[in-house]
Amino acid sequence: MTHPDAAGAGGDVPSVPSVRAVRAFVRARGRAPAGLIDRYVSVFGLCMLAAVLGQPLSTVLAGLEGAVAPGRTGAGIALVLLAFAGCLAVARMAGPVMMPAAEASWLLMSPLNRRHLLGRTGRVLMVVALVAGLLLGLGLLAALGAPGDLVWRLLGALALGVAASVAGMALAMLSQASQTWHVWLTGVLAALLVLAVVAVSGQARTVLAAAANAPLPALAATASAMAALAAVLARRAWKALATIPTRLLLTASTRAGHVADAAVTLDPGALTWIAEDNHWRARKLSSRRWPALPAPLAPARPRLAAPLALAWSDWVRLGRRPWRLAATVASAALPAVFAQAGGAPVALALAVLGGGLAVAASGTSGARRDADNPALARLAGVGRRPALAARALLPALLGGTWAALALAGVAAAGGLPPGTWWFGLLSAPALAAGALRMARRGPVDHSMPVIDTPGGAIPTGPVMWAATGADLALIGSLPAVVALATGPAEPGAFLAAQALTGLTALASVLLRSRPDARSRPDAR
Repeated sequence: MTHPDAAGAGGDVPSVPSVRAVRAFVRARGRAPAGLIDRYVSVFGLCMLAAVLGQPLSTVLAGLEGAVAPGRTGAGIALVLLAFAGCLAVARMAGPVMMPAAEASWLLMSPLNRRHLLGRTGRVLMVVALVAGLLLGLGLLAALGAPGDLVWRLLGALALGVAASVAGMALAMLSQASQTWHVWLTGVLAALLVLAVVAVSGQARTVLAAAANAPLPALAATASAMAALAAVLARRAWKALATIPTRLLLTASTRAGHVADAAVTLDPGALTWIAEDNHWRARKLSSRRWPALPAPLAPARPRLAAPLALAWSDWVRLGRRPWRLAATVASAALPAVFAQAGGAPVALALAVLGGGLAVAASGTSGARRDADNPALARLAGVGRRPALAARALLPALLGGTWAALALAGVAAAGGLPPGTWWFGLLSAPALAAGALRMARRGPVDHSMPVIDTPGGAIPTGPVMWAATGADLALIGSLPAVVALATGPAEPGAFLAAQALTGLTALASVLLRSRPDARSRPDAR
């Protein structure tokens, strides 16, 4: 039998069946093929979706006509570049070439033609790139504006967005097959980040103004050059499908299977465990001594040492991922960019709150493990309330610091009055409370009823799961949100109210964590 890689490299073995025959064999013994009614339902659903989105989309396109303020152009282009870089990073992290886990377990090791076997995946990825490119083109046109000839500039922006997205997807596919292309993709991501920083700093204002008012022939030439580059990269990516190592394809397919299972069961919490376990599985870690407590805390050493020792693992985990910490600090500049792009005050306040909550949730891995395995937590001999209080220090520090930096950046950009960064620090307890509640929530309860609304059926189980934790953070940070949205002249009362509501939210989480008699050291 011919080796799978040799067969996939392009050699046609007469005794090996074709990929089409194998897939037809699997379909014949699987579910029933799609009939005429199934195709009719699919087409009818697409037509209804187009009818629903037609009016809002036409309103958005009509609002794109006209020039954009020069101060907002740089921030808009920076957001578009960051979104494009994020899509490329997600594609590189996902694979992007993969197969269903069940098929990958036996088809990848078979002597089938590897390029034909992965051809369907390549076509799906290009369709995804096409949709992402259309959104990217709309964002590009919204950032630059259309001083005249809206239709032609819209077509040019869409062509540029689609070409860039297809080229990026092809580059991500090539990076999976070759380390050299992986380096090129890393360079492209770095270049996009640098360009975003330059655009938001105002150094490229002249260039962006020239791009916004570029003549139509120049726009057509740029779109044609980008389309040619995308075609070359797509052709090379198609040829590289046969050279992707089997190990990488199996890893990507297994990861995609886990993501699909989590999406079907609507348990996104499983994705965090998958990412965490994959990160630490292949690493050799060295232990360090627990630092001594300060002298003023020495009399309370027996009561403080055990809870802080449990929480120390979260601090060590954070310190062993410095690049992630650096990216978190750098992301605090995004609200300032959003403010320069013309974001509404309410949306800006919610963005800062959501970002602070997400950053705070990144430091609650220990609390999640305690909630998932309470028996293991009881073996530590520490009560639930002291352990939870110790674990609240890191999320409070992360969330409060990030929110303060974000608000300071927005104030420096002129979006908020000076001194509003105090709201970020005072909202730290509320963000920690919301993050801890998110970490301790259970799986989605699919037995909850479904509510029929004019917009469609809404399952209450996933909605309640998603709102758990975010509701407490919003209630605890409500004075800060109101102050940021309204901009009062004297924010002193709001600062005092924010300090009170934040501490109340955190205290409610700690008080609801009832001590477990089996976890007390004296319960023997």
